[in-house]
Amino acid sequence: MRVGVLTGGGDCPGLNAVMRAVVRKGVQKYDYEFLGFRDGWRGPLEGDTVTLDIPAVRGTLPRGGTILGSSRTNPFKEENGVRRIQENLAKLEIDALIAIGGEDTLGVAARLTDEFGVKCIGVPKTIDNDLSATDYTFGFDTAVTVATEAIDRLHTTAESHMRVLVVEVMGRHAGWIALHSGLAGGANCILIPERRFDVDEVCGYVESRFKASYAPIVVIAEGAMPQDGDMVLKDDSHDSFGHVRLSGVGEWLAKEIERRTGKEARTTVLGHIQRGGTPTPFDRWLATRFGLHAIDAVRDQDWGKMVALEGTRIVRVPIAEATAQLKTVDPELYEEASVFFG
Repeated sequence: MRVGVLTGGGDCPGLNAVMRAVVRKGVQKYDYEFLGFRDGWRGPLEGDTVTLDIPAVRGTLPRGGTILGSSRTNPFKEENGVRRIQENLAKLEIDALIAIGGEDTLGVAARLTDEFGVKCIGVPKTIDNDLSATDYTFGFDTAVTVATEAIDRLHTTAESHMRVLVVEVMGRHAGWIALHSGLAGGANCILIPERRFDVDEVCGYVESRFKASYAPIVVIAEGAMPQDGDMVLKDDSHDSFGHVRLSGVGEWLAKEIERRTGKEARTTVLGHIQRGGTPTPFDRWLATRFGLHAIDAVRDQDWGKMVALEGTRIVRVPIAEATAQLKTVDPELYEEASVFFG
């Protein structure tokens, strides 16, 4: 059997660990051949491939990013996109395709399988941890670890200057990174997309913190919105999946806090730092297990399925089910964290 592998969407720590596990087990146990498609769905669209064998994945376990490259290419927005993919897979004699990605990448895989008969297996990847049907996605733990370390460092400079520091983390529609890193880093306020925030209430937390002779840290997800406003956009552009570019809500909030409280406020936007660099041990472990089980799903010809973490077990779920809706922060979890606000 010849298996194609692609990594789509944003880069993410652990992608290479998945491919390493897929190739190692696929070659050694099942005697499969592998081709990697470059730059996400652009690879199958254009037939752009690279050989994936054991030497190609050697030493990649701790390496961040993806050795195949990635993109936000949407085949359904390309002229004759599906037909081109089908023709290239046939020409390359690809029997199955493993798609490693988030909501958009796996959404394409689900449609290709269900509507056009392309034999796909999905592996969930996103630092946002917002894919339903899996307890965790790999990349999330690394992002939280990086954000928490940044918050830890910012505490010292905030208190040295007695100023407000606003930390903007990633999270378009789900506040998992903000919630976990904010709680772990001892933030005095955490703002997430799932719950609109009151700026006056935030300012109250800030002033309460100063009264206790400490400088406040506010952690805000990039998709968080004030009660009387909308998302803050970087610009008006959209990618091929219709997503706008976010960034700036942290800076906006810092200016509002400074204006309303008279306290100096600064912003730190972590941005791509959160998803760069070497994956944590947990993400290497999870990504490796996902890869091992993904190639087993190929062996079983269990097309249209995604591997997922359920407790400590790796299970299979329909890709369409996993991408039907986003997994957002439970209000009860947010209420738990609110005990530490102010």
